[in-house]
Amino acid sequence: MTATPDALFAPQVRLNGNVGDPMFGAFQDQFRAAADGLDPIVIELTTIGGDADVGRRIAADIRLFRERTGRNPLFFGKTTVFSAGATIMAGFRREDRWLDRHGVLMVHCRKLTKTLELSNFLKAERPRVEALLAEIDLGIKVQTWGFEELIAGSDVTLDELEERAQENWYLTAEQALQRGLIAGVV
Repeated sequence: MTATPDALFAPQVRLNGNVGDPMFGAFQDQFRAAADGLDPIVIELTTIGGDADVGRRIAADIRLFRERTGRNPLFFGKTTVFSAGATIMAGFRREDRWLDRHGVLMVHCRKLTKTLELSNFLKAERPRVEALLAEIDLGIKVQTWGFEELIAGSDVTLDELEERAQENWYLTAEQALQRGLIAGVV
């Protein structure tokens, strides 16, 4: 196991609760303040999930910061890193991800709940059906991008993750470490 960075014990960004617009606002404010310093930036997260697209936005900001500055923010997951929290974690390099020893990671596939009622001529309904199929196809593509980032450098294959994530895949911190999804357990 990699040596635990001391910086993990003084996170500048603390995110707790549902992944959504309020969390994104808190992330922006805290991250902007931390980015001005020279210390390693540590983002601590506890969440049972929320809006996957907000999670993707936070992950994108982390990735863009890393690419622009060459600095590698550290991720410290505490207690629960579920659903959209795993999406956020995927924005960090594997070697920059840490979980508390009692932390649990949960990954699942994107879900869609929608009712499509068709009650018109077939030609009139075709565009609505095609639009829904396009939404599903794009959702699968977006899911794959996030899954690929999450498993990069691990021994988890995309096929395995897609299969396990159909029914919510729960991993303890130790299991996540053994599979190579994180750098270490604190």
